[in-house]
This record gives sequence, C-alpha cells and structure tokens, in this order.
Amino acid sequence: MEIRHIRLEDAEQFSNLITSVDSSNMMLFEPGERKTSTEQEEQNIEKILLQGNSSIIVAEDNDRLVGFVVVLGGFTSRSQHAARISVGVTEEYRGKGVATRLLKEAFRWAKEIGLTRLGVTVMKHNERAFSMYTKMGFEVEGEKIQSLMINGKPVDEFYLYKLL
Repeated sequence: MEIRHIRLEDAEQFSNLITSVDSSNMMLFEPGERKTSTEQEEQNIEKILLQGNSSIIVAEDNDRLVGFVVVLGGFTSRSQHAARISVGVTEEYRGKGVATRLLKEAFRWAKEIGLTRLGVTVMKHNERAFSMYTKMGFEVEGEKIQSLMINGKPVDEFYLYKLL
C-alpha cells in the first residue's frame, strides 16, 4: 500500500472513494447526498493543491484509492497555522491501520510546512473513530450538542485537536 499526496488524475477515483465512504453514515454527507462530477472534483483538487497549507493524502492499494485524509488550512493570516482534517477509509480496509498511516503522513507533512494545529470533528457515537483519534494524540476540545440530524434524530459531535 502506498500513502501519497493526491494528483489531478486521481479525481474520478477520489470522487468514487468519498462517495463510498459517505455510505458509512459516519460522515457529514448522507449516503447518496454528495453529487460531484469528475470535473468538479478536479477543480476541488486543483484549488486545494494551490493552497500551500492544504492537501489531500490518499492510500492506494492495487491501483485503487482506499482511504484519504483531507487537510484544509486556514485562509486568514491569523488562522494559516491551523487546519481542519477529514479522514475516510473504505469499509473493507477499516481496522487495518490505513487511517493511522494516513494521519502519520498528514502530521509529517503538516509539520514540514509549518502547521501547528489540526482539528477534527467526530460523531459522539463513532467510538471506533474517536478511539483512533485519541490514540493518535488528539484531545477533546469540546462537544457540540445536536450539531447534526441523522435519520431525524439529533447527534452530538466531539471537537478534537492536536498540536504539532
């Protein structure tokens, strides 16, 4: 398995990957809600790659993208040192250390470019992801009550951070 930064030619596979991960029902988008064409995804990737403090790191196995971490850095002078992240792994690769490898590369890259803070949100009931983030050094910063509605029911989220 290769952990690497995304390329423009990955747009179609990346679009398929995030759609697949959305089907877990543990991400911000509901299954089937995201409607992004390959061309739109190319534009999104290009925009992220042009921003010096943002990137998408992917896990590739047998010429197929199976996981990602999106790092979105702040836009203002006061927030350029910090980034929000989002992590996703396809169902068949979960529990195999893919997210850990992706996060290690994200930490390495973030330090290299001068980021000093990463933040992530996780649904309170997603114990597996919460455990992985805390194992990787993230700490709970707070809790957002009823921040999401899933299947008509309010869901709380933890806000976590890691200083680099």
